[in-house]
Amino acid sequence: MIEILPVHGIPEVGPGDDIASLIGDLDDGDIVVVTSKIVSKAEGRVRQAPDRTAAIMEETVRVVARRGDTIISQTRHGFVMAAAGVDASNTAPGTILLLPEDPDASARQIRKGLRKRVGVIVTDTFGRPWRHGLTDVAIGAAGVLPLEDFRGGADTHGNPLSATVTALADEIASAAELVKGKLGNVPVAIVRGLSHLVTDDDGPGVRPLVRPADEDLFRYGSRDVVFARRTVTSFTDRPVDPEAVRRALLAADAAASPTGEKAWRFTVDGDASPYRIVPSVEGEPTPARLLALGAAVQNVLVQLAMEGLDSRWTMDDAAGVIEVGHGG
Repeated sequence: MIEILPVHGIPEVGPGDDIASLIGDLDDGDIVVVTSKIVSKAEGRVRQAPDRTAAIMEETVRVVARRGDTIISQTRHGFVMAAAGVDASNTAPGTILLLPEDPDASARQIRKGLRKRVGVIVTDTFGRPWRHGLTDVAIGAAGVLPLEDFRGGADTHGNPLSATVTALADEIASAAELVKGKLGNVPVAIVRGLSHLVTDDDGPGVRPLVRPADEDLFRYGSRDVVFARRTVTSFTDRPVDPEAVRRALLAADAAASPTGEKAWRFTVDGDASPYRIVPSVEGEPTPARLLALGAAVQNVLVQLAMEGLDSRWTMDDAAGVIEVGHGG
């Protein structure tokens, strides 16, 4: 049986407070789920600020998408979330809360103070693409398995499982929110009955939950796609996926053409980094065809960025050349 128990009576947390000492009695095998807001307060991640704008940009390493005042950002932790996790709720008027500097380290510190074989998960609230509503997820963890990998197994009908990896830490974080709530002044919950997920050592934290950028099929929001392209001046020897280049070249077919004709050709030269793509006009280089070629080149450059590749649009022997690879 799984039990989720709210921890009542935790006072307002301030800088320097020991969160572990506020939690109370635990059993070996318990998982303690702690809202990141009190961790931020205890670690002094509170700022005096009339609004969140400056803090959001300071905490952002990459803007993923924006609409009006809403900014979806990637933080230095690797999390993609609204406003880079900067929060103006559940804190005194005129102040804002930043995420813990290192949530995994925060979870390890709390676990050390609890002095029992327990797991600790630090949580924050995330929105989700394609779904309305918010849910809590793990942003820090210690002593608990973050993922369960079923790949290589089979379901009850014998079908092979090739992509099923369960986000255990996120599921526990979300379940604990059912008793913590947003307005109940309950920042900590204890999940009991999942001792098989508790580990002797601190474990990898939440790093396995964060999808690397080169595996993210939705890395950029549609409003920020064009700005994702960047020009590099040098390339590494890291191999270039020829299929990614081929897919990028298909984007040329969506280019605007003043005459409505496909008036360009792209020739790929080389099989290492950097690739060389040589664009040229089909037929007589009329002004209309040159305009169409320029539009096609721009489409390809942007799509290369979407494929996770860097590029440089340069001149070689008086001809334009796109160099493609991984920036150094």
